[in-house]
Order: sequence, then C-alpha cells, then structure tokens
Amino acid sequence: MTPIDPNCAYCMHGELLAQFGIYICDLTQTRLYLFKEQSHPGRVIVANKDHVSDITDLTDAQRDAFFADVARVSNALKAAFHPDRINYGAYNDKGVHLHYHLVPKYKDEFEWGGVFAMNPGLVTLSDEEYAEMIEKIKEAL
Repeated sequence: MTPIDPNCAYCMHGELLAQFGIYICDLTQTRLYLFKEQSHPGRVIVANKDHVSDITDLTDAQRDAFFADVARVSNALKAAFHPDRINYGAYNDKGVHLHYHLVPKYKDEFEWGGVFAMNPGLVTLSDEEYAEMIEKIKEAL
C-alpha cells in the first residue's frame, strides 16, 4: 500500500482535485468529495484515505470500514436529496486510487434507466450552491 501518490488527485487535493471535486469531510476509512458536475443532484465520490488501487488491496477490516462508509454516505444522500435510486460506480482504468461514485438517480429525469455518464458537463453550480449542497450532506451524515 502506498499512502500517497504525488500524481493522484485524491492524495494531493489542490488543483488536481479542484478540476472535478470539492472535499467534504473524512470518514472512518474514506474521504468524501462532492462531484462538481451535478446533473445528478447530490453526486459524490467516496475515496479510500490511502492510495490503494483495488478493493483487494485492503485488509478485511479496512474493506468492511470502506463499505460501511459507502453505506453511510448512501443513507445521507437518500435523506438529503430523496433520490429514487443510487447508482454505484467503481472505475479503475485511469484513476488508480480506490474510489466509488455514488450517483443519485431520479425517475423521469436525466439518464434514468441507463448507466450514468462519467462527466456529462451539463450542470455546474455557484460556490454558494455547492456550499449549500455540502451542508445538506454533512447534516445528513
């Protein structure tokens, strides 16, 4: 396990992370980020605190804590945004830091019934709107 990769947005934050996400908070095994593209209101990323590339790189206890964090965030998104479903995506082709996209889906709205686009580039918010969304998530955690 490599604790930090200097080329990884989840490890380094700063400009790399700012291109797509906003830090929300640390959880037990993970860090939570708001995905800037908000075609799906409440979309977030749950990333492991340490730089590991695969769920199999974690011990059983770390894996259990990782998925407990994912479930905690999912419950918070349900409470804050009332989606009809939440989609979970773990893509590891290019970004080799273990992370899950949690994507609230709403019936009769954007991409219902299909796979969510990685970054459709349709909806960005003002700084104030991002702050309000982050506060809703934190309150629900």
